[in-house]
Amino acid sequence: MNTDKLSIRLATVAKYVPAGSRIADIGSDHAYLPCYLAKSTGISFAIAGEVAAGPYQSAERNVQSEGLSSIISVRMGDGLEVIQPGEVDCITIAGMGGSLITSILENGKEKLESVKRLVLQPNISAISIRKWFLENNWELVAEEIMEEDEKIYEVLVAEKGDTSKPYQNQLESGLLLGPFLSQNQEPAFQKKWTMEIKNWKRIVDQLESAGETAETVEKKQELLNKIRLVEEVLKLEES
Repeated sequence: MNTDKLSIRLATVAKYVPAGSRIADIGSDHAYLPCYLAKSTGISFAIAGEVAAGPYQSAERNVQSEGLSSIISVRMGDGLEVIQPGEVDCITIAGMGGSLITSILENGKEKLESVKRLVLQPNISAISIRKWFLENNWELVAEEIMEEDEKIYEVLVAEKGDTSKPYQNQLESGLLLGPFLSQNQEPAFQKKWTMEIKNWKRIVDQLESAGETAETVEKKQELLNKIRLVEEVLKLEES
């Protein structure tokens, strides 16, 4: 992977960044994504934000070597601290857990006033992001799921709007599995949730053989509910 050829995961994120955008890529690592966007889709401005010194220096080197310093500003800071209010209209965050991504957005809420689109790629817990969207007036407008190097990733795209619109009457399963992903049921989606069901059933078996406490009963019921939700969605595809 380099500034000319992204991984499948980052290329999917890039696809949802509108041409001409002013973007902030939080946790930019080597700044591959903003460099690629500057060269291929004509973004007008980018911030490559990094909290760690090593990746920050790597991003600086890449931006300078590509001759993109006039378009991409590499900044060191935690989360949305690297953005000034009104500076950007699109934020990308990729390669972190869903809970960490939501905490970054929550802690920098005042920076989101001018932002029209969020493009987020959680490694785990996409449900955390969907819940945050729902609670903060961001409408989920697109989702993709993909497998790369035997890992499954999801990309979530949101704009300000009607937060309940994508879910219709399927809020609980939609938050867990993704309303658009549930409709399309790509092979990566089926693989992910088939594996999850298998894992949950294994844990339920372990809980059943353990001593029954209020905690184990609650955990078992939670898992059985998840299994039911996922099996119902997967069976829709089979029927």
